Amino acid sequence: VMRGRNHLYEGHEPQRVVFGIRVLGRLGIRALVLTNAVGAIDTALEPGQLVLISDHLNLQGTSPLVGPNDDALGPRFPDMTAAYDPELRSLARAAAGRLGFELPERVYAAWLGPAFETPAEIRMLRVLGADLVGMSTVPEVLAARHMGVRTVAISCVTNMAAGILPEPLDGEHVLRVGRQAEGRLTALLRELLVSPAWPFPRASGE
Repeated sequence: VMRGRNHLYEGHEPQRVVFGIRVLGRLGIRALVLTNAVGAIDTALEPGQLVLISDHLNLQGTSPLVGPNDDALGPRFPDMTAAYDPELRSLARAAAGRLGFELPERVYAAWLGPAFETPAEIRMLRVLGADLVGMSTVPEVLAARHMGVRTVAISCVTNMAAGILPEPLDGEHVLRVGRQAEGRLTALLRELLVSPAWPFPRASGE
């Protein structure tokens, strides 16, 4: 279990951002659950809602995989077709169902930050197919998939993205909504991780 994370917008190198994930991978984990806070581009979503990430757009301008490849960690060109493991996502949806709520799936856009996006940028992201936007997670997913670690990511919607509502974005409001959703997220993680099927026992061919 890791508490908190380093962000690219804090000035860290990508390899520093994913150092904890690399350590976990070398310790032998086979499955990873990531959480984050996001702004909702999709107006069907609302603050406080939990959402599964089904795919992502990496718009951060960098990757922890740039540079010389360590073959002991993974291949030079890792496949990202199923970066967010379909079977682990199914387990997460089932866990949410047992708790009495739905866990919709959406596409996440990773933004560098730390400034929130402009309304024009949000319109662009919507055209590109993004439903959620945030400033983390993708570097960790890239590192995990590079090592063959199966990954699932759960987002908490803390605000509607810029330009959707007339009010300006407020970092304190984002933190407040995130704290209010902690109970539901904690319950979901507990329900998911105690499931007899977690971690998913075998990949195809193992």
